[in-house]
Amino acid sequence: MLARIFLWFIALATLLVVAGSFAFFQFGDRILADQAMPKVEFVAPPEAEEPTYASADAWWARPDLPDSLADWQPDPYQGAAQIEVAADTAAGAEGPATAGEGPAPERPVAVFFIHPTTYLQTDRWNADMQLEGMARTRAELFVKSQASAFNNIGEVWAPRYRQATFGTFLSQSDNAQAALDVAYGDVREAFGVFLEANPSRPVVIAGHSQGALHALRLLTDHRDALGERLVAAYVVGWPVDAAADLPATGLDACSGPAQARCLMSWLTFGDPPNASLVLRDWLKADGYAGLRRDRDRLVCTNPLTGGEDREAVPADNPGLLVPDAKLTTAQLLPGSVGARCDRGLLLLNGTVPALGPYVLPGNNYHVFDYALFWGAVRADLEQRYAAWAAAAPGAGA
Repeated sequence: MLARIFLWFIALATLLVVAGSFAFFQFGDRILADQAMPKVEFVAPPEAEEPTYASADAWWARPDLPDSLADWQPDPYQGAAQIEVAADTAAGAEGPATAGEGPAPERPVAVFFIHPTTYLQTDRWNADMQLEGMARTRAELFVKSQASAFNNIGEVWAPRYRQATFGTFLSQSDNAQAALDVAYGDVREAFGVFLEANPSRPVVIAGHSQGALHALRLLTDHRDALGERLVAAYVVGWPVDAAADLPATGLDACSGPAQARCLMSWLTFGDPPNASLVLRDWLKADGYAGLRRDRDRLVCTNPLTGGEDREAVPADNPGLLVPDAKLTTAQLLPGSVGARCDRGLLLLNGTVPALGPYVLPGNNYHVFDYALFWGAVRADLEQRYAAWAAAAPGAGA
């Protein structure tokens, strides 16, 4: 009798765990949206009296900074155990320390990189430019671990900006749009300074999440000014509609590694995916080309294949970043994770190492969009620059 009661108890406990997991998978995006929405009305931040981006203090990374965050490099993988980053450790973490060899002395490409959202509070709609606490730590960490993928042949410029807070992207309200306009205004001003400092060099525009949204707007607003100088764009962690958004940039989605002047974009998920958190509000708005967005037109370019429409096996991955326990550095682990595009989402296959407790509802690996493919992004830029240079001999001086 006791044994039967025990078995019923185990069965009930198992059922509750499964039900809870299913509820989180199905409805976790709604719970997250409710918790993340700012609790106040939008108030426009005061405008700066002088051009902000003339000062080095307005940048996380640029070539003339002595300790530019984007010059970080991971340690070579030494076969160490795959380390899980505990939440309590991450809460007090500092950004990664520079490790390994520095970037090559001659980097022909000028890279403009826009970091993702790191301000998660609900007390305002836009963060201050000079971040503090964990918002600053996260920004430093993302610039180091993401923008550094381009530092092999790229000189990286990464501006600070009054980013819209996380809840902005789960709303279509006037408050949310006003907050995004403030953030984009900063990015656009920084991009003007970037172009003045790089009047003729080949250019890459890259970003992640909120940064990718702003990158997409830059591409539409500056398509004529960039002209043939654009090597490639990396609009990662933000959905792009092939008909409603992409035509406004003047670019095609990349279809192979030996292609320049094209756009790379992916949204990373485990299998099975639930993309409601990412797509629900995005689908409610028109794209930059004036059409209503459609779930079936999502652009997915596999970073492991250079955009070729085929499945990549783990052996095709030259290296993902595995952080140490304190997030002070990371090692580059090759051959662990492959991926394929499926209905506009990039689905993982293989063994995903323990990267930390930051997988979002729906098997969403959004936080790791760059980290999972760091080595591949690095190789991708090299091939695209080679294609660009071959088509424009003598360019890049």
